Amino acid sequence: MTEPDLLSPNDVLAQVAAALPAGVRGNLIVCGSLAAAYWFFAGDGSRAIRTKDIDGLCSPHAKAVAAATAITDQLFEANWKLRNDSRFPDPGKPGDAVEGLPMVRLHPPEGSKWFLELMAAPPPYVRGAGGKKLQAIDTAHGSFALCSFDFLALAEWNPKMTKVGIRIARPEMMALANMLHHPAIADTLIEGTNWKRSNKDLGRVLALAHLTIEQDRRAGADDLEDWPVNMWTALQEKFGPDASQLALRAGAGIRELMQSKEDFSQAVSIANLGLLASMDLGIEEISATARRLEVEVIEELEILANAQSSNAE
Repeated sequence: MTEPDLLSPNDVLAQVAAALPAGVRGNLIVCGSLAAAYWFFAGDGSRAIRTKDIDGLCSPHAKAVAAATAITDQLFEANWKLRNDSRFPDPGKPGDAVEGLPMVRLHPPEGSKWFLELMAAPPPYVRGAGGKKLQAIDTAHGSFALCSFDFLALAEWNPKMTKVGIRIARPEMMALANMLHHPAIADTLIEGTNWKRSNKDLGRVLALAHLTIEQDRRAGADDLEDWPVNMWTALQEKFGPDASQLALRAGAGIRELMQSKEDFSQAVSIANLGLLASMDLGIEEISATARRLEVEVIEELEILANAQSSNAE
């Protein structure tokens, strides 16, 4: 697998912001590695990350198609290029089945390895429905698919406005979304690797917690202490009557990861190749972070959910 670029979060976010249509810039929330790197490293020019995809969430759900269409058209007109994909070599046509359409994955004009991928904020949550949803967008340059996942709704909770005019998702919301998406370690591999998808995403949770702890130590703050309260508030706002059930299962995947030396080791290795690329942390350091995450965040979130359930009775 080709190694991703080592990227400056400041430079990449500024480039994305400059390329977006002004009228829909407020409808994009950047998630994933770039959002986390900007949150933690924006003031440190020596810190960088490795990533190949920049995740842009078009929000809210009701405006996602219009925003994604405008963004896609402007980027093509600015000479951004569709990412090569043998399965989807070209854009589709109006009326094509959405399953056969390529995602909006566009490289910037200078030919960087990284690409911007557009996603849609999900519709209202329905328990038991498929978590992944696709909808088509018809642009002046062809038809594409927008993907959404139920728990990406959390990225819409109180995102941070950056100096370049784009909002970024909060670390604890990205962590919670990944935790909910992976309640267990699955054997599904990331294409072209021997990495388990669940290990990569749960390792991202540990990386976000570690960076928060590190930032707290430098600033004399305790942002990690706010994580469970913020998580619980967001779950209630976004998932209503399902909030307690989701909160009580949120830590299952992390706990399973902590019990498997092989999976935990792989999760740490992947995190060191991505969000923690400029730190190269060891198993013991991330194990300490995992224990703090379980006690200070997961258990506290469960206490809040159980208290709500008791009050409801």
